[in-house]
Amino acid sequence: MKELLRLILPAYFILFFLLVFVVRSIIVARKIGKSPVILPNDDTLYGLTGFYMKVICITMLIYTFAYGLFPQWYSCFLPIIWLENDITVYAGLAILSVSLVWIFVSQGAMNKSFRIGIDENTKTELVTSGIFSISRNPIYVGLISGFVGLFLVTPNAVTLIFLLLIILLIQVQVRLEEEYLTKMHGDDFLNYKKKVRRFI
Repeated sequence: MKELLRLILPAYFILFFLLVFVVRSIIVARKIGKSPVILPNDDTLYGLTGFYMKVICITMLIYTFAYGLFPQWYSCFLPIIWLENDITVYAGLAILSVSLVWIFVSQGAMNKSFRIGIDENTKTELVTSGIFSISRNPIYVGLISGFVGLFLVTPNAVTLIFLLLIILLIQVQVRLEEEYLTKMHGDDFLNYKKKVRRFI
């Protein structure tokens, strides 16, 4: 199983980054005539949160390649031995699969409103139907789930730190985005906020 995982994990995360970031950004850019990626490079809380999220995602991708190419390094990641069994691996793979589909569907539901970051120069439509009637932030639910899946497939100190850091950064990012949505949509967003949970 471990030999197969060394192929599956890098392949999965290449597919993940292509579908979730590259393909979706191209689809939306063609619809709105500009890039939907709005990530500042400054030392504001928003800029730092975006920077650290990028660092974690890139580091996670490097980790999956290291896991696949250099199996002898795995002990350096401080594995949690008592969690290493077929049940957690299969559960993790199932969660990874569902999270990828969940994120891609959630992004599709946003249609032209999809952004990576906060677009303060454009008033986008407030999406509240479909998957957004279950969660105000289904994309982030999917992202956290993906990190949970990675941790279950390769339970160790490194993937646990990835998971804890991404949860912390998403908590900050969501509050920044909701502050913006309150300014942009006023009572419409406040009423939506009362009806639908932040995550699940």
